[in-house]
Order: sequence, then C-alpha cells, then structure tokens
Amino acid sequence: MEVQLENLTKYFGKVLAVDNLNLEIKDGEFVALLGPSGCGKTTTLLMVAGIYKPTKGYVKFNGQAVNHLLPKDRDIGMVFQSYALYPHMTVYENLTFPLKLKKVPAEEMRRKAQRIADMLGIGELMDRKPGQLSGGQQQRVALGRALIKEPKLLLFDEPLSNLDARLRLAMRGEIKRLQMSLGITSIYVTHDQVEAMTMADRIAVLNKGQLQAYAPPEELYDRPRTLFVAGFIGNPPMNLFEMELYQEDDHYKLRHPDLSLAIPDSRKPRRQPSGRRVIVGLRPEDISIGPEGEIESEIYMVEPLGRDDIITCKIGEIKVQTVVDSRLGYRIGDKVRISFNMEKVQLYDPQTELSLLWA
Repeated sequence: MEVQLENLTKYFGKVLAVDNLNLEIKDGEFVALLGPSGCGKTTTLLMVAGIYKPTKGYVKFNGQAVNHLLPKDRDIGMVFQSYALYPHMTVYENLTFPLKLKKVPAEEMRRKAQRIADMLGIGELMDRKPGQLSGGQQQRVALGRALIKEPKLLLFDEPLSNLDARLRLAMRGEIKRLQMSLGITSIYVTHDQVEAMTMADRIAVLNKGQLQAYAPPEELYDRPRTLFVAGFIGNPPMNLFEMELYQEDDHYKLRHPDLSLAIPDSRKPRRQPSGRRVIVGLRPEDISIGPEGEIESEIYMVEPLGRDDIITCKIGEIKVQTVVDSRLGYRIGDKVRISFNMEKVQLYDPQTELSLLWA
C-alpha cells in the first residue's frame, strides 16, 4: 500500500502539533518517524490510523483519501508501546481476537494463529496469559496480533521502548526481517535514532511538528540539510561551533580567536550565509588525535565506553569530541595534537539553520 500525507495539520485547541506535513511512502517501504518528545510523530501516526482526525489536510492510501474511514476500515495493523494485550486471554485468544471480530471460521483461525506464532517463535506459548510472559514475548504476541489480520499497512508506536537494551537489539532485527519478508508497508515511530537508522528505508525527522528532513539513513548522516538534523543524528553527536567565514585568494577559510581552518574546494559553500558567522560541524570520527595533528589542544573529559573512549578536547574556548581506542590511555589534562578531516566538514547559517553545502 502507498501512503500519502498531504498538508496534514493537527491542532489541539490552540496548540499546533503537526504543521502542514507532506510525506509519501512507497508500497512495501519501511519508514521511521523520528524526533524528540512532543515533535508530532505519534500524532501523525494516529492520524494515519484514523484515531485522530486531521484539522486539515489528507491521509491517502493508494491515492484515495481515507479521512472519513474508521480505523477498523483502513486495513491496518497497529503495535503499541504498551503492547495492549488482554490480560484475561491466552496468547492464542489474543492472537485470534481480530479474526473473531471478522467471524473467521475456527479452523482457519487456528491455522493462521499457529503459522504466525511459529514465525515469531512463540508457538509453544499459546496457552499462557500475558502475565506469564517476558517483555519480549509480550511484544511478539502484540506483533502477531497485528500481523494475523494480514494488513496492508503496519503502524508501530515506539514498540521497543519498554524492553531492555539486549532485547531491543534482538527485536529490531526480528521486526525488520519480518517486514522485509512479508513486504508490508510500515510506519515506525521512535525517538531512538539507532532504531531508525538501523531499521528504516527512509527516515522522516520531525521537530516541533515540522518535517526537517526525509531521506535514507546514510543521506541524513552524511548530508544533513538543517542544523537540527545535524545535531540530532549521530552518536556521539556532531561537534558544532561558531566561526567566521571569509575568502582569501579565491579560497574559503574559517577563523576564530582560538582556531583557523581552510575549507577544501570540495566543501565550497553553495550559498552565502546571512552574516559573516557560520556554524561549523564535524562528526567525532572526523577528528583524530596523533603526533601529526596540526592543532594543539588539551583533553578536557574522558568518557570510557569499554572498547572506546569518548575524548573531549579543548581548543581555547572550543570543545570537540572524538572517539579513540581506550587502550591509548588518554587522561584529563593531557596535551595532545588533533587534526580535522575538512573533507567532511558541514557548514550552517546560524540565522536560517540551513546547510550552506546541500540544497
């Protein structure tokens, strides 16, 4: 199923939750709605589901507006953060509940339930009730209940946020594998950028109800088009600091009382900033520590992560983070030399917060 959101807007009283959102989702595509709490991603999902009615704009399935259709008539399956299982019912009864509402024959229900349960690895749990299941098992039952209807569209509302880190990792892979094998168009709401980056074909980044970017994960990471996307995507986050942009002998350069940098021709700005100041962005992996580094700095903070350390280096008033092998044994206060890979630099206008490099 193809999904189109056209000028989708939602007010709660005077509060604007979703602001003129336009989005197109291809048949069989896995799209993540990503953003911080309160950005409008769940509100958008609930409008697609038919639970919320748009203030204006349209939700279209395969080119046909469905604003007037009730949730039960939209041919969707939905997986909630809270699982929303019936505690008095067994796994089998929870799985087959949607089919009972459709008056599906008992034998067909048993066959479909067993197939879905075996696919999700819960075939031996059919007689248990939700209170006897682990979080991961409950999540599989909730997913199975959504899948058993054989919907044309799957909607996920932060389904893994109640699970521990190891189980989240396993379930991410399970959901993605299942979605690819079944080919069901899916919309997945999350505030976790790792979930979005590892699972989605394309990611819609939302902030304050507005669409900031809509692109494949690698494009969001390598070519963030707004300052918000640059700072939100990536862990550790991109280093961002202000410098002055100027030209010298047909080359662009950056200066700050504590730092001077040359911009390579491959990173020449496509548009001029509104003023002389720009925000410079560099990801931690594009900053290295070593004797060949041309910039003197001092280690301000060391955050051990086991195999790696996140090192915060201070260059005058500028602080930047990089990731290094923990065996190198850097300590707070060490004097080190660092270098920037300027072939990966990002530049943003502090007024518009738009990239100067990407259209």
